[in-house]
Amino acid sequence: MRLDKIARYLGGELSGPGDIEIVAPAKIEQAQRNEITFLANKKYKNFVKSTQAGAIILAEKIDGLQIPAIIVEDAYVAFVQVLSLFQPPMHEYIKGVSPLAFVDQSATVHHTVSIAPFVYIGPHVHIGENTVLYPGVVLLENVRVGKDCVLYPNVSVREKCLIGNRVILHNGCAVGSDGFGFAPRKQDYVKIPQMGKVIIEDDVEIGANCTIDRATIGETIIGQGTKLDNLVQVAHNVVIGKNTVIASQSGISGSTVLEDHVTIGGQVGVVGHIKIHKNAVLAAQSGVTKNVQEGAVLWGTPAGPI
Repeated sequence: MRLDKIARYLGGELSGPGDIEIVAPAKIEQAQRNEITFLANKKYKNFVKSTQAGAIILAEKIDGLQIPAIIVEDAYVAFVQVLSLFQPPMHEYIKGVSPLAFVDQSATVHHTVSIAPFVYIGPHVHIGENTVLYPGVVLLENVRVGKDCVLYPNVSVREKCLIGNRVILHNGCAVGSDGFGFAPRKQDYVKIPQMGKVIIEDDVEIGANCTIDRATIGETIIGQGTKLDNLVQVAHNVVIGKNTVIASQSGISGSTVLEDHVTIGGQVGVVGHIKIHKNAVLAAQSGVTKNVQEGAVLWGTPAGPI
């Protein structure tokens, strides 16, 4: 793709010739003359003068630069857009419904859905248009999956759970498994029936081997635009707001509420029945035991102001 076409796509200011052919994006320290790179982290500024890239994306001009540049407001976001331009077609080899998949006769599956071998679709399941199901996906009875979703291998969605539009569930996600509910009784425990469900709203992405427990009664909710890293545990009746991000190996205990735009680092543990207010940040390995105020930045165990 010509460099001037990339600049127009990004809405950026091109400095230098625009007829250079770019074949791929690349890291600044490894890029070659027919590749495009970017600078967003100051730690990599030393590579600007030595990079072999054919062009670079910058947030501001650099004096003495020897290669063409595209100047944009946010170089990181712009490079993400370039990655999308050069991404190969996705899911091309999964088309139609494989004869090796099981689809219950009562299920409603849009004719544009792609279903790989060894998928199980249970009774009264509903799947929206252009959704892709990879091998080993299991959807139990009364599950609803919206349009333009991708469920990667071995994702399981238990009964009654609802998945919105443009949701991505990576390998091994378990949505709607029983919450950890047991009532103590002298020498043993009585299992508490987990009768609720999970609701995953639009534009959510959930990493590999995450576990989202169904509610005891009511709903466990993952809000629109929220992103979960691999190996995150969300317990029963947790409510997570919009555009919250949670890094790997974190766990949210039952009935806790996370409002919009919360940021949680890796290996954070949050107790149950508390509220994390919007725009709060919980740094890695924090142990959170109390309500967190709006915009607070906490770290440590027990977590306190950083």
